Amino acid sequence: MGVFTFVCRSSAGEWTAKQYEGEIECSAASTYELQRKLVQAAVACDSSGGVTSSFSLVTPNSAVFQVIIGGGGGGGFIGGGAAAAPAGGAAAAEEAPAAEEKKKEDKEEESEDEDMGFSLFD
Repeated sequence: MGVFTFVCRSSAGEWTAKQYEGEIECSAASTYELQRKLVQAAVACDSSGGVTSSFSLVTPNSAVFQVIIGGGGGGGFIGGGAAAAPAGGAAAAEEAPAAEEKKKEDKEEESEDEDMGFSLFD
């Protein structure tokens, strides 16, 4: 699993990024273009699995961008089941029915608590 963290800054209409504790640097006219370039650069260094990313503005002119490659934990656009299935195989398939059963139990408990025999507005 590779984690790439970048510190991004905007100056004179251009965004620049430098990897925190690394060698990757990049610049672009927009944050969207900058993110695309940084993901491509990270994948060039480590292509061991799925890619998730997160861009967070700190101030209007600075941000933090993180690229995670091969996490297997899901998140972002990948989703837990899709990311865990290739890595976990049968174990992930066994966990799915247990999770569905737990959801059913939670719904039953909620429905029991909701009907207390009186109405708040009566």
